[in-house]
Amino acid sequence: MKVTVNIGYEQLLDAIKKLPSAKINQLKTALNEGFIQEKATSELSEFQSFLLNAPTMDSDQYKQHKLDRKHFSAWRVK
Repeated sequence: MKVTVNIGYEQLLDAIKKLPSAKINQLKTALNEGFIQEKATSELSEFQSFLLNAPTMDSDQYKQHKLDRKHFSAWRVK
């Protein structure tokens, strides 16, 4: 059976603060057992999705980029 409760973050935080220390430690242990890491890796932020889907350079473009930088560096010095 699955129960869903829709409460705000502040209400949840207040409820957790009212728990006895043993229950808080039990909650911390339950959340630290890979749950947070799993949750973090499964939910990509908008920026992470942008980076993962961004275009990349091929080797020819990278060589051209290095050559351009070399020319710009020489031009700045003069």
